[in-house]
Amino acid sequence: MSTPKLETITQWQTFRSARNAELAQKHGWLTLTSLQWLTETPSPVEHLPGLWSVEGDAAVLSATGGDGLTLAATDAPVDGTVTASLADEESLIWVHYGGSNGKQIAVELARRGGRYALRTRDAAAAVFTAFRGVPTFGYRPDLVVEGRLEAYPEPVEVPIRTAHPAVDGVHLTVGEVVLRLPGSGQDYRLQVSDEGRGRLALTFHDPTNNVSTAGWRKVAFDAPKPGTSTVTVDFNRSVNYPSAFTPFGTCPMPVGGNIIGVPVEAGEQDPGTRI
Repeated sequence: MSTPKLETITQWQTFRSARNAELAQKHGWLTLTSLQWLTETPSPVEHLPGLWSVEGDAAVLSATGGDGLTLAATDAPVDGTVTASLADEESLIWVHYGGSNGKQIAVELARRGGRYALRTRDAAAAVFTAFRGVPTFGYRPDLVVEGRLEAYPEPVEVPIRTAHPAVDGVHLTVGEVVLRLPGSGQDYRLQVSDEGRGRLALTFHDPTNNVSTAGWRKVAFDAPKPGTSTVTVDFNRSVNYPSAFTPFGTCPMPVGGNIIGVPVEAGEQDPGTRI
């Protein structure tokens, strides 16, 4: 195996530092402590005061000023009934609660599959306070591979499963990347989605899953330059979805055919080996 250039390793280390800093943000994915679906009956929920429900196309919260809930957008106390409406797949930090400053818990309202849910994000969550970085494989220059994008004329919606059995998902496939990994002896044809800002994303399974890595991972990379189809996929930048860190994620699984048959021993490992 060739020795990677110092510049390349430095770039990867910079990427890793930024990734760990992102995960360490207050009220980020590592702070999730519950996922609770709202119903039409006003009901209490875990970790929070007040009564929570759904009415028509809106989520509803009823509380008194003494309950200590405040609206995230204005810091105004919730004293009475407030509502919020979201489109499907949208989320927002709706209210805050608890702690010395009243903001220890951020309450996220989300809409998935037409249903409203609450997720509590607690800055005192053990997974968050104990976080010391995501374990990774060592840098593998041979797993920076060139591929070819075969773009679709129009995006195609592909039904998928998600990390939560009650939530169905859709993968908006914009094309297929054809690539070969060291030791595979074959090309793989894998569906990709638009990551935004000129980037594509590949969500994939490989034999390391549930052994040294989580159940599936994602790697993002630059789309081809205009007039070309060539892409470079750096599997050292493979990352976990939030559902690898918390049971309260609704993250998308790979489409059925996105299986790489050789171990991809690069990028992030199972975070359970070190939080």
